[in-house]
Amino acid sequence: MRPTGRPGPALSRRTVLGGVLAAAAAVPLAACSGGAGGGGGERLRVAFAGGGSTENLDPHLVPQFVDQARAKACFDTLTGWSQEMTATPRLAESYEPDATGTRWRIRLRDTRFHDGRPLTGADVLHTFRRIVDPATTATAASLFKGVDFAASRTVSDRELEIVLSAPNFLFPLSWGAPGTEIVPQGTTEFSRPVGTGPFRFVSFTPGGPALYAAHDGYFDGAPASRELEFLPIDEENARLGALLSGQVAYAHDLRPASARQLEGNSAARVLSAPESTSQFLNLRVDRPPFSDPRLREAVRLGIDREALVRVVLLGSGQVGDDLFGPGLQYYPADVPRVARDVDRARALVAQAGATGTRVELQTSSTDPNFSPAATLIAAQLGEIGLAAAPRVLDSKTYFSEIRRSGVAAFSRTGTLPIPDYIGRRRLTTSTSNDYTGYRNPEVDRLYAAATAARDEQARTAALVRAQQLVRADSGNLVWGTSNWNVGIAAELSGVENARPNSHAWARFDKARLG
Repeated sequence: MRPTGRPGPALSRRTVLGGVLAAAAAVPLAACSGGAGGGGGERLRVAFAGGGSTENLDPHLVPQFVDQARAKACFDTLTGWSQEMTATPRLAESYEPDATGTRWRIRLRDTRFHDGRPLTGADVLHTFRRIVDPATTATAASLFKGVDFAASRTVSDRELEIVLSAPNFLFPLSWGAPGTEIVPQGTTEFSRPVGTGPFRFVSFTPGGPALYAAHDGYFDGAPASRELEFLPIDEENARLGALLSGQVAYAHDLRPASARQLEGNSAARVLSAPESTSQFLNLRVDRPPFSDPRLREAVRLGIDREALVRVVLLGSGQVGDDLFGPGLQYYPADVPRVARDVDRARALVAQAGATGTRVELQTSSTDPNFSPAATLIAAQLGEIGLAAAPRVLDSKTYFSEIRRSGVAAFSRTGTLPIPDYIGRRRLTTSTSNDYTGYRNPEVDRLYAAATAARDEQARTAALVRAQQLVRADSGNLVWGTSNWNVGIAAELSGVENARPNSHAWARFDKARLG
């Protein structure tokens, strides 16, 4: 533990969690009907927080984890991300750049879509074109904006050449990103999606369940379960209750208190991937009061990160230092720790003439840690002279709302390759995950230099410098890194303890009950 500038008020875990920390109770699931339940039989039921009545099965629109998991069941990507966030072959059997890094030759795996059509290079080109089409509003559009589609071509049925407008020796990382699933040539509508993944589409109700059947022709072997059903259960306590009552065999995204409840439980167990999620407090740098850098620095010094990890994460995470992805490739090795300094923070608030300024901390049930963190941080900011108070927003519109309004909000990011994190979230062209309004062309330049570098040392230097700039000025405070907890039925096998966004995360083709 690092020293803090001044002891905070005696906030107990019970005080902070308040009504959030309720005992899990079995919740009836109207969606469960027919077939075997989550505790046995051939239909595997899994529970995720849902996306509401506007959700769809377009694999290039994956704003929520449940969207990614459903896309992963039905489709596949050219590469996947390992636990170390490196690219590994999936539908791409092999790939190689030319000496300039502007031409990539890809050879595809010999496999077929669910309707029997063979996977071809034309399917890959169609997919990439669709992703960059502004009309698609694809999650991964920025990753493929450098593709020269006029020059890119199929070489044979199973080979293609992708031409880029600028060197990118990290391009295969982009092929494994969420929202890059390969779809059949000409596909623009996904009410009945057809992919190459381990499960075939059966039925789906927006905001309701989604049912898939095993695809016996899957290139990695037929799934162990004959059916896979996704059930939307927004409330984390309800997901835990459904798991413990046997209604589902997999409950995604559990907070530390729930993980503790599964310890020693004979009906279920927890899979916990260490330090897999970065917990952010986002301060808008383009809106008052945090457009004043003195106040951003005051908050940075004023929050008690040790207390947040101890109380909110129940000690199951690590203190954050305002950088994403500790331990990953390209993470700066010599980051100085942020020491709490209440006196300095209070002085900065006074210098800015902001003592007593009201600050709304936007939060939601999207992440079970947001609300207890907001409560604790509000108290900590009170110590430095800011009148902070949490405000809970609708989880369905939370992320669009915090981009549109407010000055301070919580978010989290699962594990990503650091080049992907910078390339999609911290460039001046990044929009979908921009919660602070930060723009710095120098970060763009460093990112371009990193992707163009063949030399690993030069690439590392550019990415480290970009992260240092983001850490200093972006308003993205990483207060901690938390474990990623998933609850599974005791008799469920074949589900890996994997970092979110990795290829192994939320894969059910090897999952078997009993």
